[in-house]
Parts: sequence; C-alpha cells; structure tokens
Amino acid sequence: MRVAVYGAGAIGALLGARLAEAGCDVSLIARGPHLEALRRDGLRIISDDFGDQTYRLKASDSPAEIGPVDYVILGVKAHSLTQIAPLVGPLSTPDTVFVSTQNGLPWWYRPDGDARLESVDPGGIVAKHMPVDKSLGSVVYMSCHVDGPGVVRHTHGISLPLGEPDGSGSERVRALADAFGRGGVKAPVRNAIDVELWKKLLGNAIFNPLSALTRKTLKEMTEHPATAALILDAMAEVNETALAVGVNIGVSPEKRLEGGRQAGFHRPSMLQDLESGRTPELDPLTGSVIELAARHSVVTPRLQTVYAAAKLLFEPSRTPPDAAH
Repeated sequence: MRVAVYGAGAIGALLGARLAEAGCDVSLIARGPHLEALRRDGLRIISDDFGDQTYRLKASDSPAEIGPVDYVILGVKAHSLTQIAPLVGPLSTPDTVFVSTQNGLPWWYRPDGDARLESVDPGGIVAKHMPVDKSLGSVVYMSCHVDGPGVVRHTHGISLPLGEPDGSGSERVRALADAFGRGGVKAPVRNAIDVELWKKLLGNAIFNPLSALTRKTLKEMTEHPATAALILDAMAEVNETALAVGVNIGVSPEKRLEGGRQAGFHRPSMLQDLESGRTPELDPLTGSVIELAARHSVVTPRLQTVYAAAKLLFEPSRTPPDAAH
C-alpha cells in the first residue's frame, strides 16, 4: 500500500509513522525547516504509547516527486485544503482515496444532497480536485504536537474511526483500517461516520472559539458558571442542527461539558492558533454549523455571537498604530 501524507505536521506525521510500522510505503509532504529536518535526520516520534523512534521516510514538498499513491492522508488544517487541492493531481489515479482528518465538517459532507457547505469548501475548489466519491472520513482522537523541526511528541490517544461518506463498508476503508490496526492505531470502521463527526463537533464548535476569546482552558471555561451556561446553550444549538440534518448525536450537552471539564487545563487548538499567530479552523468548526442551521431554520444566537466575536478577533487589526487610547 502506497500512502502520501500531505501535511506531515503533528497528526499527519504520527499517522504516517504508524502506517510505516504496518509495512506501508509512506511518503511525507512538508515544507520549510520541518522538511529539511525530515530529509536530514528522519522523522522522530516521541510517544507515551510507542516509545522514541526515528523513521527514514521519503519527504518532499512536491507531489510530482512522489507520484501516484493508493491513499492520501490529508494532514493540513481545513482552511489549507483550498490551497493544496489543485496540487494533488500527481498523487492521484482513478482509484486513489483522499482521507480527511480535519476538525469540523469536511468538504465531502453533503447532508442536503449535492449542496456543499460554502463555509467548508468555498467555491467548490476542494471537491473539484478531491471528489466526494474518492474520499473517506476520519475523526482524530489523539493528542500530539511538533516539538521542533522533524520531531513530534505524542502524549495520549490513538483512535481514528474511519468511514465512507455513504456509510458503506467498502474494501478500501477496510484495507486502510487494517493497515492502521497493524500499526497500533484503533481504527474502527463506522457505518455512520457523520455521527462521529458531530459528536466531536458538539464540543469543538463552542469550546474552540470561546477558548480563544477568553484565553482560558477547558477546565476554566467549564467550571465558571456563566461560561458553562453559555456552553450548554450553544451545544443545544449544535444538537438541534444535527437533528435537523438527520443526525442523532446521542451525547447530551451536560455529558459533553463534563468531558471537557475532565480534560483539565487543556488549551483547545484555536487558543493555540491565537497564541502562535496561525489561522484558525473557525469556519469548519463553527461557521459550518451556523450555515446548516440557517438552511434548516434552526436559531443559533449563541453560536452566531461567539462566531462573530472570534471572526473579528482573528482578523488583522485595522487600528492605526498611532491611534489614541
């Protein structure tokens, strides 16, 4: 099995390493100092589960240098897919499968027939180059981060539910799940991967933007009475939207809130993005829910308020440098 990991950051690199352990032919697509380190020193994974290992894998910034593969694991942030989608041609054959690992709702998610989500795939660029019928979904349950160029630290979690967009148990999804399993990744095949997506989104749609706005961790947000109440109300809006598109999440807002509290002083990815000056996945996480809610006449005042404030927070400042305070 030939696999390319497009975006060999923390999650992508870890998944690539586990597939290499399973005997797959893995290539990494990266850039900058990270790519230089991968080429020079190899990929070092420091894992609480798997130990400290270094992998000598092919690494490039050019899909053409890698050539056709069986699977493309998409490890970039959701908003970067529009930039890389036009570049995947050299990796693709009629049978190549593109595997989403992004937070939020993916480009292939079409609960309303053929109607795509503009907040996720503006202009349809991603689906044009990575069609829905060539896509698989996954939901990432693992925590890791880049410790330095070429070095990824994996702290906990190694679960990756997989599923076809149409819920079928295809040979291609079973083959990938088997490969991940041989590499030590729990990769159960779900016949309703959309339910898994919404379960994670139930919390992420509000936890992430609120953490950026408040600069607080999950424990701090969920234990403060006012923000806890806001979170529960926003989760109820997410749940109502999911029901409107035919998905029963099956987890109550109260239980999801408690799960956030038990995560302790965890800093959600959007807070980390703010601190690092990176672009957040605000639209796939929160904007997508608001877009679907509007289509189905679901009222989402809390999500809309938090989304608007977070949108402004991440925009470049227009304040003149000499403005009076």
